[in-house]
Amino acid sequence: MPRYILLSTLTPEGRQTMHKNPDRLEEVNKEVDAFGCKIIAQYAVLGGFDFVSIVEAPDNETVAHMSVDLGSRGTISITTLPAIPTKEFIAKLKGPKQMGHK
Repeated sequence: MPRYILLSTLTPEGRQTMHKNPDRLEEVNKEVDAFGCKIIAQYAVLGGFDFVSIVEAPDNETVAHMSVDLGSRGTISITTLPAIPTKEFIAKLKGPKQMGHK
């Protein structure tokens, strides 16, 4: 299944919710599963984002739907990035279609 990196930032409402109910994170993870997605890894981070999640999803449309649904609640903002395994990327670079090389 394709993998995606979700960079999440809590809104002020999201911070209040998380502070009052830290287990809410696990509840949201179950909702992610209900979309047919699987959390591979998840980290709380410092800096411009609050969480980094690695997720498997059947396709772009499913992970986009999940991100929009979670974000529509007003407690989190999510940036979703498709993740290409480096072995697949290298294989593609070595493939026959190369625009810059003859």
